[in-house]
Amino acid sequence: MTVSINQPAYLPWLGYFNRIALSDLHIVLDHVQFEKNSFVNRNKARTRQGWTWLTVPLATKGRFGHLSINSLSIAPNDPWARKHWTTIRTSYARAPFFKDLAPAYEALYTKPWMDFLPMARDFMRQHLADLAIDTPVLSSSTMGVQGTKSDLVLNLCRAVGADIYLSGPLGRDYLDEEAFASAGIDIKYQDFEHPIYKQCQPGPFEPAMGVLDLLFNLGPSSRALVLKGSSRPQAA
Repeated sequence: MTVSINQPAYLPWLGYFNRIALSDLHIVLDHVQFEKNSFVNRNKARTRQGWTWLTVPLATKGRFGHLSINSLSIAPNDPWARKHWTTIRTSYARAPFFKDLAPAYEALYTKPWMDFLPMARDFMRQHLADLAIDTPVLSSSTMGVQGTKSDLVLNLCRAVGADIYLSGPLGRDYLDEEAFASAGIDIKYQDFEHPIYKQCQPGPFEPAMGVLDLLFNLGPSSRALVLKGSSRPQAA
């Protein structure tokens, strides 16, 4: 069984979904420490002027160092959702599949979110449905697995009976390959080659946008592009 693991993310890029689609099981690493300026609570959207950050504001003041992702609260009294949807609607209104997909996302943006993780989960469910990816998903916070860095990843893989761990490229910097080999788990590294597709805005192609850029521009063809020869898993 091939397992992938990644922290939850808001509007993730294509490579995030490529790894999920290539896995038999995906674990959302939601019980670890939140890192400021990560892609957990922000991502990119394409506008007519280029790209912009869409960031979910979090209530983190005085809590850094003791703040797990599954305990994150969204900053109150900040109209972030309205602002994000206005940017998205303005930027993608002319995209070929915006009208088809917009109602589901508009509904998500109008919910009164208080905590980050439920919001991220609901968005992720919608993304996976739109990409026709049916890989089962577990949350690490429900598994009772301990450890840090490479040991945590290995323990999570052991807990679910993984034969292969499909890592992102940064895993090369910290994974203990000998420990994985001793546990009978092969490591394969995902090297994602970003595909180029037609974006509705003028100007050159902007890679690494959040998934909505792909979905609104390609609709039902999005899954094929995520999978089409764009990832070359390499053995450790």
